[in-house]
Amino acid sequence: MTMKWFSLVAVCASMPAFAAPEIYTVEPHHTYPSFETTHMGISLWRGKFDRTEGKIWLDRENKTGRVMISVDVRSINFGLPVMDKVALGDEFFKADQYPTATYDGDSITFQGDVPVAVSGELTLAGVTKSLKLQIASFKCIMSPFLKREVCGADVHAEFDRRVFGMVRDIVPDDPNVRLYIQVEAIKGDVLPQLTPPASAAGAAGTAGSDRSSGPGGTSQNAPQR
Repeated sequence: MTMKWFSLVAVCASMPAFAAPEIYTVEPHHTYPSFETTHMGISLWRGKFDRTEGKIWLDRENKTGRVMISVDVRSINFGLPVMDKVALGDEFFKADQYPTATYDGDSITFQGDVPVAVSGELTLAGVTKSLKLQIASFKCIMSPFLKREVCGADVHAEFDRRVFGMVRDIVPDDPNVRLYIQVEAIKGDVLPQLTPPASAAGAAGTAGSDRSSGPGGTSQNAPQR
């Protein structure tokens, strides 16, 4: 997936003078942006995105940080191809013209030692608007598999989709999109090599190497969990 990213140097240069920001890289196998919005006021469309990249900076000493997320809009998945096609069209995501959505969170709000919100800008379908993300839960552990700190959060937000030109099957009394993000991020600016658990690797080896990365096989990039 091709994404347009600021270089790490440029990002750090644009950040406030944090004492000791720690960088985390979003782990795409455990990150799940999803949303719901009304369909003509009679039911709910629910979909998710399958491809996400990002970086998160936490400055625990100064109680702030930064978030930069990029989502491949073309990875939309409603579980129904006809709905995917409609959502990618000119009355919704306009994916041919704007294949990437981004979120640039320029500050993180802490409550005590825990992040509880992010303030920033969402760029979607060629339009950029302010959006505040609420963090419902946040926790970090030392991964027994990766031997690195891993942080996870459940995040939510709501916005009026009309301001992004997403007007397909909209009703005036409920024009909002409710956004939910399950995210995990691994400490460091590069993701570690993720390998399958030993049992899965053994099964793949028994079946033959030609099945390890093909349909029905075990991907070598599958996370070890």
